[in-house]
Amino acid sequence: MKVTTDACIQGAWTPVSNNVRRILDIGTGTGLLALMMAQKASDAVIDAIDLDHNAVEQAIENITASAWSNIIHILERDAAIYTSDIKYDLIITNPPFFNNSLLSGKTDKDIARHTLTLSYKTLFHTIEQNLSDNGYASILLPEPESQIWENMIKNNGWFISSKLQVKHRASAPIKRVISIIQRHDTPTQLETLTIQDENNIYSDYFIELLAPYYLNL
Repeated sequence: MKVTTDACIQGAWTPVSNNVRRILDIGTGTGLLALMMAQKASDAVIDAIDLDHNAVEQAIENITASAWSNIIHILERDAAIYTSDIKYDLIITNPPFFNNSLLSGKTDKDIARHTLTLSYKTLFHTIEQNLSDNGYASILLPEPESQIWENMIKNNGWFISSKLQVKHRASAPIKRVISIIQRHDTPTQLETLTIQDENNIYSDYFIELLAPYYLNL
């Protein structure tokens, strides 16, 4: 799977508080989110897991070539059954999106993009089992699927502390939603990010978020 702008926005926007010492990246793919978290928290320990062997090999190659290879551990694991003895302070995931759309016929691509091996219910259970009491998790989903996710979170007694709605232009509909969830009740802080204006110029907010990670912006 290619690196996407959506995932870059998630990595840039997701907060890393001072008390974050252990981070879990579920479905790491290329290792992008793990690397972005390492750039924010170079003193944290980061575990990045993926079910796909080829993705794990690619992530290992990318992490090895980075400045953070000493703090990122790439693991070939099934997120559906993953548990850690020591809980994580932050979990970040760009999970399989689609529930009912057509499959491409390419097994690795379908597993990465569709909820074939990791349903939202299973993903929530994995987060619940591995997140510390005061920890939080960042999840990126398309807008329709985010509504399903939010309802499930609330029905399980969890809360959304902040949410970023992403649209390509001001006149366009909301395309993606990044939500920060946690166990403790808190008012939801809502933000909206418009990537470009009508002249295809990146917005000031987009530049502010992504400048630390893009070589040319």
